Amino acid sequence: MTTTFEIRHFIDGAWVEGSGDQLIDVNPSRPGDVVGEGPGASDADVDRAYAAARAAFDGWRRTPARSRAAILLRAADIIEAHRDEWGRQLAREEGKTLVEAIAETGHAANILRFHAQEVERQSGGLFESPSPGERILVIRRPVGVIGAITPFNFPISIPAWKLAPALVWGNTVVWKPATFVPVLAMRFAEALEQAGLPHGVLNLVNGTAAVGEAIVAHPEVDAVTFTGSTKVGRSIAAQLAARGIPFQGELGGKNAALVLEDADLDVAVEQVALGAFRAAGQKCTATSRVIVHEAVADEFLRRLAIRTAQMVVGDAQDEKVEVGPVVDAGARDRVAAALVRARSSAKAVVAPEPYSDGALAEGYFLPPSIFELDEEDPGELWTEELFGPVVGVRRVSSTADGIALVNDSEYGLSTAVFTTGLAAALTAIEDIRVGVVHVNSASAGADLHVPFGGSGSSALGPKEQGAAAREFFTETATVYLRG
Repeated sequence: MTTTFEIRHFIDGAWVEGSGDQLIDVNPSRPGDVVGEGPGASDADVDRAYAAARAAFDGWRRTPARSRAAILLRAADIIEAHRDEWGRQLAREEGKTLVEAIAETGHAANILRFHAQEVERQSGGLFESPSPGERILVIRRPVGVIGAITPFNFPISIPAWKLAPALVWGNTVVWKPATFVPVLAMRFAEALEQAGLPHGVLNLVNGTAAVGEAIVAHPEVDAVTFTGSTKVGRSIAAQLAARGIPFQGELGGKNAALVLEDADLDVAVEQVALGAFRAAGQKCTATSRVIVHEAVADEFLRRLAIRTAQMVVGDAQDEKVEVGPVVDAGARDRVAAALVRARSSAKAVVAPEPYSDGALAEGYFLPPSIFELDEEDPGELWTEELFGPVVGVRRVSSTADGIALVNDSEYGLSTAVFTTGLAAALTAIEDIRVGVVHVNSASAGADLHVPFGGSGSSALGPKEQGAAAREFFTETATVYLRG
């Protein structure tokens, strides 16, 4: 027997029932398994959340930074203690494989620890003044009430990397997670509650897109941080810009792996496969385009086809599984339709038929697929972010041509380059226009202590993670101090 959790909301320090539409959260590996159920938030619930956040702000910003950090450290210990249990719930709810889900849960704890320590570092500066008897100080202070909207694909680590710096720098938060992952959101809020977070500092409102719209439109919001599609992010940014409200958006990606003539093919094959098919391709940094030098293309594709065919697809809670389901039926059907179109317009390298019976047909599973694209008209596998386990491949005759194809995208989030030559690596680092460059490792992945974000259609506003996180969640004031 599996437990069905009651979907609730955390407002002003209390767990409450929503007054909005009913939410049903299902297991994408086995859609008949209901993970959570309960009323979502309404506009009135969002109003209450903002009222609580505004009321708590003054007291929280005046709380010493070390005391705020101590709460994050206690919450990190709580998450770590529940890592395996909550990781299993994550795999069940979101469809990420168990190994990845448990690792993500532990990573969320480490993110909290990092930002708890980061607030101890220098955050301002002292400058000389041209006037006698005067000093100039630059100080940082919190922005205010933050609206946070987070995606399904990293249901505990992305909330951690947004909310940890927001909270430790003295802001209060109204947070809406993706509709598909209310249980992990509740777990994260529970950890902060148990760690002693004061009432109203963090407010969690579960619900559909309408709840996110209410968060963005609310008159009490001082800044919004968002991870999601480029289309939605630009719409939010436009609304906020008209009101003069800061926006931070980590948006879409169409990430390339560039395999050069001198690449170690064993490394390239494994890293491309992991970058493309882990989390069923549902990472903003996932590899979805592969550019390979013609001198090694046949051998690379032969090996990649073997590795792809070996990928174990199945229930995300099975420890042996490498590729779980996509998040819901809509995502499965959308990507499956693109695969049908690709079979008629591109050369199939690995293109199994859709699952037609058994557990894989009942769940939201897609077979990992690779297509070699038409050079004249590469189509949607080259241009559109499908968010599924699908890769489009093109060949090039030189490093320069390869870099040109990497840059042939409106997106600019992440790229992987495979080469054993230092000169080629340095050229790629210099000329590829993305926010994250991996040399001889998968395009998917981000460490908590360094900036993360892209360029072009992949990002709006300041970078996330590392010391860069404070740039969005604080504002500076220049103080002229004279005795």
